Amino acid sequence: MNAVLKGIQYNDLSFNLNNIKIAPNTKFDLKPTFSRRIKDAVENPDMHLVELDVKIEGSPDAPKPFNLYVKLTGMFEAKLSNDDEKRSFQVFATQVLFPYLRATVSSLTALSNTVPIMLPLMQNGILFPEDANGVNQNGDLLN
Repeated sequence: MNAVLKGIQYNDLSFNLNNIKIAPNTKFDLKPTFSRRIKDAVENPDMHLVELDVKIEGSPDAPKPFNLYVKLTGMFEAKLSNDDEKRSFQVFATQVLFPYLRATVSSLTALSNTVPIMLPLMQNGILFPEDANGVNQNGDLLN
């Protein structure tokens, strides 16, 4: 599989402070949730759009100091001829896009005059559990 990132588009950036009373030295478990969608471009079967997003959202049971949502889309060119190549591509595309998502969350929180949030690194190059069988212990793609 040979895939090339052709561009990145930020589809949604949202940050809202929640008006909750926070005691000094309070620690929050932010529990970001991630999702990914992969679509093939209609006009070119070798172009693939990969949407990656992260959401941090408070609830009455688990209040958070803010709500955050970031969604970006990476445009990749790749010839994917079988299921193994498609699985390998989704892992690769996530590994390429995640640093952009991570940097955006840090920038957005820093610009919002809150403590900057740094999302954790992907463990062994894996963000989604279903990708675990596509990489080795070092996070390198298996072919």
